[in-house]
Amino acid sequence: MNALPPPNSPQPALLAALNGQRPAHTPVWFMRQAGRSLPEYRQLRAQVNLPMLEACLNPQVVAQATLQPVRRHGVDAAIFFSDIMVPLRLAGVDVEIKPQVGPVLSAPIRTRNDVERLLACGFGQGTWASHDGAAHQGAEGVAALREAIALILTELDTPAQAPKPGALQQGVPQPLAKAQLASPTQPADPTQAQLAPAAQPAVAASATMPQASQQAQAQPAGWTPLIGFGGAPFTLAAYLVEGKPSRDHLAARSLMHADPPTWDLLMRWCAQVTGDFIALQISCGASAAQLFDSWAGSLSPTDYRERVAPYSALAIARAREAISPTTGKAAPLIHFATGSARLLPQMLAAGAQAVGVDDRTELDWAIDQLGGSCPVQGNLNPALLTAPWPVIEQAIVECLRAGRQAPGHVFNLGHGVPPTTDPAVLTRIVEFVHKESL
Repeated sequence: MNALPPPNSPQPALLAALNGQRPAHTPVWFMRQAGRSLPEYRQLRAQVNLPMLEACLNPQVVAQATLQPVRRHGVDAAIFFSDIMVPLRLAGVDVEIKPQVGPVLSAPIRTRNDVERLLACGFGQGTWASHDGAAHQGAEGVAALREAIALILTELDTPAQAPKPGALQQGVPQPLAKAQLASPTQPADPTQAQLAPAAQPAVAASATMPQASQQAQAQPAGWTPLIGFGGAPFTLAAYLVEGKPSRDHLAARSLMHADPPTWDLLMRWCAQVTGDFIALQISCGASAAQLFDSWAGSLSPTDYRERVAPYSALAIARAREAISPTTGKAAPLIHFATGSARLLPQMLAAGAQAVGVDDRTELDWAIDQLGGSCPVQGNLNPALLTAPWPVIEQAIVECLRAGRQAPGHVFNLGHGVPPTTDPAVLTRIVEFVHKESL
């Protein structure tokens, strides 16, 4: 890898846009670009034959799945292949992702005693069992994540080498004290305890890393940023309380109102666990990150402002304390939520540098709601990906036009890539955005 670039040297388009600048072209990446629509991804998953959460802890699988869209589409950023349930598993929560269902917990978190048991472990402090019944320590999973990021950064040609797997001096944060979980209005500082030496990866390597394709080699000189991500506290809490996917998250919303002190403890724990998960990715070399709130749209503005936003702010604050060895600075964060039109100003106030806009919201209206004060990400409707190309092209042009009203714009879908998407369409979109925005 290259040495750190000199100060004020040109930035990759993604980082320039997130820092409120206008790069030579509008940067493009896609949520869920790492996976479901790519035949090479499906082949990889079939080859290793691992459950989803174990695949997310296999460094070779993670690296390949992260890099595949960069090689194929020429996107301006790689998004770290993982799942919002990973930090819960590494904190000792018994959760699995069941095909055609989603995350399922063996025991939902419903009472004060349930939450108290969570407090014994933070991110990387729990134990978990693989599909063959073998027991693993959370630190093993943390080591696997570090190794995956090191593999990814090597191919992305990032300008500074992250510490090699097993050589990092940082480790797993210590379990959170109850005093640290006392008040959402006065967030505790992240713990600074030394971590134990990195353990061997939790899952043995099951796939080999291929050489970069000619398409990747033909990309312009420079480097491609890695985006870290984590689930927002409310999304994690909703899964913990419901115990499975839910349409209305009624049990979670009921707990929020029926027992505010227990809700406070649960949300603070979720904020610190996901904040530590994101911070780990940044400290290993991710140069940007996204906080993803799948279920915020089910909340009223009042509930979001009073009972959710303070904890998202805590997660963001913990993530921003991490320094990326790729850039030598804190990583810009994107705050994204689905169904968030009524919540956009509050999402910005939580502390992220940029706000993602879903496809239910007009981008120019969203920019106006945000006061034109921050970069935005979005927001082509994923349903258009199967439309005739002239329809897609017109929608892209309109999205780019609206995006010019913000200090910076990252082109993306308004949500994830549908599994049935033709990959050639995504590649064509990237090429068109780059050409159209020159």
